[in-house]
Amino acid sequence: MGWLADHLLLRRWRTRTALRLRRRAGCVIAASLLGFVSLSALATLSLRWIDPPTSAYMLRDQRVARLQGRDEYRLRHYWVDWEYIAPHARVAVVAAEDQRFPWHPGFDLESIAEAVHERVKGERKRGASTISQQVAKNLFLWPGRSFVRKGLEAYFTVLIELFWPKQRVLEVYLNLAQFGDGIFGIEAASIAYYGKSAAALTPREAALLAAVLPNPIRLRADRPSDYVQSRSDWILAQVEMLGGPAYVRALPE
Repeated sequence: MGWLADHLLLRRWRTRTALRLRRRAGCVIAASLLGFVSLSALATLSLRWIDPPTSAYMLRDQRVARLQGRDEYRLRHYWVDWEYIAPHARVAVVAAEDQRFPWHPGFDLESIAEAVHERVKGERKRGASTISQQVAKNLFLWPGRSFVRKGLEAYFTVLIELFWPKQRVLEVYLNLAQFGDGIFGIEAASIAYYGKSAAALTPREAALLAAVLPNPIRLRADRPSDYVQSRSDWILAQVEMLGGPAYVRALPE
């Protein structure tokens, strides 16, 4: 019966070894998650006061241009503080992209419900991403529709809404949003298309810039198509309905 005892001992050893390995793996995973949460939270908190010099989307845009061998490509991005952005530009992007921005907690549940309803009915799918979600995506993540990326977008959106006041969220959005090929931020767009600082944008110019945000590569603010002109007219009407620049003037700092 010695072989049976040896077999039982070997089986017990294997079971204990497997348990130890699972515990170690669990500890490694837990430590990794804790480290990720701590570092990401610290990074997001610091960006409440530190202006990000670049973003994940800018870095990706540069990399794609290099891979395509586009020697003429030039990244244009100039940070500009809140007080040097025309009030018309601030409210124009809110009117165009996220009219409930001052009030929602980072996610517009009403828009999400409407988008789901349209998808179920087979109608044209509308976007439901808030400005906060777009900041999370542009700053930290990559394009795509995978569950992992959407989960990370939701996670960073929560951090942004937790650590940043609304004014900071909109300020970062205006400085990171893409307005054309290699053109990132409202200041770079204003200089490239109108030859002036973002502080001097007129209501019409601000609306045209906001009108290209859904597809800044195909749509042009300097040579607006009929669609861009029509969309900018709609944005101006929405700005007036919201009460003009005062709608975002009182955002918490």
